[in-house]
Amino acid sequence: MNKTDALIIGAGPTGLFTAHQLNLIGLSCEVVDNLDKIGGQCIELYPDKPIYDIPAVPECTGEQLTNNLINQLKPFDIKFHLNQRVEEVKRDNENWIVKTNSGAIFLTPNVIIAGGVGSFEPRKFSPKECEKFENKSLFYSVKNKKIFEGKTVAIFGGGDSALDWAVELSKKSKVNLIHRRDEFRGAEATVSKMHALVKEGKINLFTKYQMTSVKGNGQLESIDIKNDEDEIKNIKTDYALGFFGLIMQLGPIANWGLNIDKKTIEVDTEKFETNQKGIYAVGDICNYPGKLKLILSGFHEGALAARACFKLARPNEKYRFEFTTTSTNLLKRLGKKE
Repeated sequence: MNKTDALIIGAGPTGLFTAHQLNLIGLSCEVVDNLDKIGGQCIELYPDKPIYDIPAVPECTGEQLTNNLINQLKPFDIKFHLNQRVEEVKRDNENWIVKTNSGAIFLTPNVIIAGGVGSFEPRKFSPKECEKFENKSLFYSVKNKKIFEGKTVAIFGGGDSALDWAVELSKKSKVNLIHRRDEFRGAEATVSKMHALVKEGKINLFTKYQMTSVKGNGQLESIDIKNDEDEIKNIKTDYALGFFGLIMQLGPIANWGLNIDKKTIEVDTEKFETNQKGIYAVGDICNYPGKLKLILSGFHEGALAARACFKLARPNEKYRFEFTTTSTNLLKRLGKKE
């Protein structure tokens, strides 16, 4: 079990700055995020798009902002638990027991939800029977490409992820690439590479087809795909990969006894605490009168929530506000010389 002064759910900009503020005042924290990388929406949705409303930063991209926030955390020892979703939050006396879908368990007096607009979930295949093969022989991301070596893999999608993995896996696997359109949305160079591999017979391409059913006993054995003219093909396969993009869902947060209105969590504006003591919400996921969905607002909310955490994490100590420009303690934590 991981014991920490605060657990942050969400590794986007607000979650990262909240982690900075917690460590700055001497509290430990760990961060859980459903994505496989740090940065949240900034990295997943607009890494290359310019942002113009960060104070004292006239212009930066989502990736640049994320990298700057990560660099700001370098003085601190913060553990990130990526590619995991928090499933359960339960009260245990003065603490919360938090469990993820990967089996990680945390014991903490403070939980800070910085989940943006919820957790990113993959768009899934339509056939209901696909669920019984998920994470066995049907996947929406690749964690270990070695399992596909020497196997037949059906890859669905027309974007960068589908194309990149089709090209990569064709080196050691038999690849069937299926897309519902003729046009592909990936990088031009990758599209060209894929078509070259099709000509070489290393990738089998099926356009204007979609999956209609899957067959197998415990392990995937074949799939049926249908085109616009209702022509059905049965393809033998060992694995299926679906790359249809991401959707944002509130997910298990809805089951934690919090006051939720229109997929946002109601908080006070003193501590950004929810109706549950020791659970806070900051960033786009929180709601209060006058709320602005700006990154700078999330930074303000995270700073106040972090200081509210001090009382529960250090009940026998009194928090004393200090400035980084003059405090010896803060400069020491930041690794700076006086």
